[in-house]
Amino acid sequence: MTRVVVFAYHNVGVRCLSVLLTHGIQVALVVTHRDNPKENIWFASVAELAMLHGIPVITPDNPNTVEVLEQIRALQPDFLFSFYYREMFKRELLKIPKQGALNMHGSLLPKYRGRVPVNWAIIKGEIETGATLHYMTEKPDNGAVVAQQAVPILSDDTAFEVFQKVTVAAEIALNACLPALLAGTAKSVEQDLSQGEYFGGRKPEDGIIDWSQDARSIHNLVRAVAPPYPGAITQLLGKSMRILQTLIITCATTNEIPAFYVEEGKAYVICRQGKLRVVRFELDSVEMSATDFAAQYGVARFQFNASL
Repeated sequence: MTRVVVFAYHNVGVRCLSVLLTHGIQVALVVTHRDNPKENIWFASVAELAMLHGIPVITPDNPNTVEVLEQIRALQPDFLFSFYYREMFKRELLKIPKQGALNMHGSLLPKYRGRVPVNWAIIKGEIETGATLHYMTEKPDNGAVVAQQAVPILSDDTAFEVFQKVTVAAEIALNACLPALLAGTAKSVEQDLSQGEYFGGRKPEDGIIDWSQDARSIHNLVRAVAPPYPGAITQLLGKSMRILQTLIITCATTNEIPAFYVEEGKAYVICRQGKLRVVRFELDSVEMSATDFAAQYGVARFQFNASL
């Protein structure tokens, strides 16, 4: 029986671990993360799934320590799998498995290597993304590709909605290639790294709206950071405003100063190029309707504050 050690977190970790268990693979150990109390934990627990199946679980801060390496070497795994595990593997860890270490990445590699690939794909206006299973090297997301599964990004999809699709894509890709991988007959293709680039992690302040951008770019930012992510933020009437959902009305050039207003019970933003309907928004951390806003502040056009 094939023996593996799984490093996993998040929904992709849960679903891919489920695939391995369905195929009857012996999961000797699960390495995962302790949930950060400062983080919005909206996703499923790998630790809970592992414990349900009686699999030992460890949560080291660093998977490359001597203690962790010795524990994994003693298990003599055939494979290591990384499913949305957040720490990098160094050479000594990658050398342990007899048949290789593989990672599931949330993009169609070589595009969007690095952090938060789903969010970046939406910000950049992509109409497609997916999941890629690839061999791991010391440099992230650049090993040979074993399997890929694409999914569409629709024009109003949020990052949460696209991530749900990517989770299913990861499950499909792993499930399809696993028999050949276990048999040693899976084919892999080296990446043409010139066809993509690396992207870094994102912070809440990266959601500040740049009103000099066109309506489509602002719409893409809003949906890329919509809840459960921190949201797109700006200032209006001297108050913090979080824009949670928009729709594109037009992309025509307006050459007007960006402004927020309510008309016939709906909220809108005039951009320098285009117009958005603001479907959901918060003012001073309180979600309110367009009608509520108009009743309190009127229906004049309100310019956005220059900075936060």
